[in-house]
Amino acid sequence: MSRKPSGHKARKRFGQNFLHDPGVIERIVRAINPRPDDAMVEIGPGLGALTEEILAVNPNLQVVELDRDLIPVLRTKFFNFPNFRIHEADALKFDFSELAAEKPLRIVGNLPYNISTPLIFHLLSQSGVVKDMHFMLQKEVVQRLGAVSGDNHYGRLGIMAQYFCKVQPLFEVGPGAFRPAPKVDSAIVRLVPHETLPHPARDLGTLQAVVRTAFNARRKTLRKALAGVVSVEQLQALGIDDGLRPENLTLAQYVAIADAVVAAGGLSASASGQGGSGANASGQNDD
Repeated sequence: MSRKPSGHKARKRFGQNFLHDPGVIERIVRAINPRPDDAMVEIGPGLGALTEEILAVNPNLQVVELDRDLIPVLRTKFFNFPNFRIHEADALKFDFSELAAEKPLRIVGNLPYNISTPLIFHLLSQSGVVKDMHFMLQKEVVQRLGAVSGDNHYGRLGIMAQYFCKVQPLFEVGPGAFRPAPKVDSAIVRLVPHETLPHPARDLGTLQAVVRTAFNARRKTLRKALAGVVSVEQLQALGIDDGLRPENLTLAQYVAIADAVVAAGGLSASASGQGGSGANASGQNDD
């Protein structure tokens, strides 16, 4: 199992922290459980530590890498795998559906922490072509993905991830497993798209806008956080206490609110457009 450094220095602007711990790599591969005929895609392979182990099982692995200086490193390291394909692209803009020719995709990756939240939202938007996803993320992001109503980490990311997927936090990884070592703990999470959505919304865009608006004012009560989006009377008709805060509502309740908004004629232009993507410049979600 090769773990020799390539001489490539991790770049802060790409959020690079290269995984090198053989024990952690083995544990991740066991969790993924790749099969020879899977449609495997790795985001951000870096120096190929995880890539190497997946290729040993699945020689048709495809990877998406933005850092052009890593492309020749990967091509040289894996030259003896003729079906190994590298897509030099920004995963935030990449159309993963193009890779799902015959089978749904199994997507894996040690995601750059500085873009993890917007990248997950991008992948959720393409969940229809995905079988499952296994990601290394900042521990706090994994906590947010798996949080439920009432948790401190509960917010827009977790609600929308759970709308599309079953979320399974798997295990934590310390900073020493990377070079350079990050200043935060990491964790592995499994996301499995629902075969049938448990709480389908009448209009996904309305649901996203309602959740985004609520968590832009997460410290306020619902009557204030959703003022201009839904009335107190509408909330009461749904059996929802308007004195609650946004983190107190379940996914099903947010879907009920969104459906009520649609039934009442939809959102106003100002309400539907506020809040942008909900991710700040660091890639962390504002919820």
